[in-house]
Amino acid sequence: MEKCHTLKRYTITFLLMVLVVFSLNAQAVFTEYSGKIIDGRSNKALEAVSLNINETNIGTITNSEGEFVIKVASDYLDSKVTISLLGYDTYSVPLSQLAKADNVIKLYVAVTELSAVSISAFKNAESLVQKVFRDKMQHLDDQSLFMTAFYRETIKRRNRNVSLTEAVVNILKQPNSSSLRDAIQLSKARKSTDYKRLDTVSVKLQGGPFSALYLDIMKYPEHIFTEESIKIYNFSFDEPSVINNRAVYVVNFIPKANVVGVNYIGKLFIDVELLALAGADYALDLSDKKRTKNLLVKKKPKDIVVYPLEASYKVAYKVNGKTWYYNYSNLNLKFKINKKKQLFNKVYTLASEMAVTDWEVNSTDKRIKIKDRLKPTMVITDAISGFSDPNFWGKYNLIEPDKSIESAIAKIKKNIEKEKQDKKKKSS
Repeated sequence: MEKCHTLKRYTITFLLMVLVVFSLNAQAVFTEYSGKIIDGRSNKALEAVSLNINETNIGTITNSEGEFVIKVASDYLDSKVTISLLGYDTYSVPLSQLAKADNVIKLYVAVTELSAVSISAFKNAESLVQKVFRDKMQHLDDQSLFMTAFYRETIKRRNRNVSLTEAVVNILKQPNSSSLRDAIQLSKARKSTDYKRLDTVSVKLQGGPFSALYLDIMKYPEHIFTEESIKIYNFSFDEPSVINNRAVYVVNFIPKANVVGVNYIGKLFIDVELLALAGADYALDLSDKKRTKNLLVKKKPKDIVVYPLEASYKVAYKVNGKTWYYNYSNLNLKFKINKKKQLFNKVYTLASEMAVTDWEVNSTDKRIKIKDRLKPTMVITDAISGFSDPNFWGKYNLIEPDKSIESAIAKIKKNIEKEKQDKKKKSS
């Protein structure tokens, strides 16, 4: 009898294990599509093109070579993929018409003319910008959202890659009207760093995914435009453009001549119909070297002086019906480092980007435990270790790596492996 019960217990356990394995495998079924997006006339690769699966929140972004990979669950293989970029006509194609690899998709420049009435609806560009920020809650979803995003961070010395960090993160996006800060949790992460190329100066970016998330200027306007700071800029209309087949106002902004301090120069892209922010490209004005010396530097040795050469930012939003959601952001920082008693200076470039690859309204009140939350002050390269095999990401959507990054990974991995072998030889 005991033997019978034992056998029964083993059978139930085995069935449960089979069910679990089956369930996990079923969830992981997806089809991968890859290719390249180019300009239809010049054949130039198009960077930061948005690809989204219709009637879902699944999406990705092209890399600097215009290349993409998008993974689609089997439930959505009858859907279309919509491809859009600022200034280009949106293109939509059924997934059934795409090959699994080597797709070449052409986008064509959109020709858009806004009537004089459209422009003159506002006394000036500044009044339009004020209205966008004042009335933003009319166009933003004021619900809690649970997002999956892909984050990448790179560090270069001159033109040579020295560090690459990638992560899939979960983002608990709080309602825009809430005073609660967004929370981020690492889901999967990996890194490679060639410490020899970093030389005697160790350069790190503080904030990790938060550095990209805080570029959501609709949620965090204090980082660029407040009711007071808007007044220090001159705004002017540029030629209108198109995003996702929707006409957008293009508004230039520069600091007023008599304004003292470090400010931004850039462009805002405002949806004509809804008067919501569709995106922004901007940069810090670093022309005054005396004023910007050591700017953006949290910590440094006393014998080092840091001059920022570039600090540029980009944020893009995605519309769903009449509601706009944070979709993508990136930042590029370049620094020149002068060290006492050293003849030559060093130039480092730090870049980070984050793309939302899926999201859902947080109707089930999902939480990220406090112990699992990343801190806004964290350095992500210190939080993780090691690189993984090509199948590491599984079903997750991500941004295809640049060719230069791919070669850097190969070199870094070879150097790390060589160091391991050398250590083994010395210890034996």
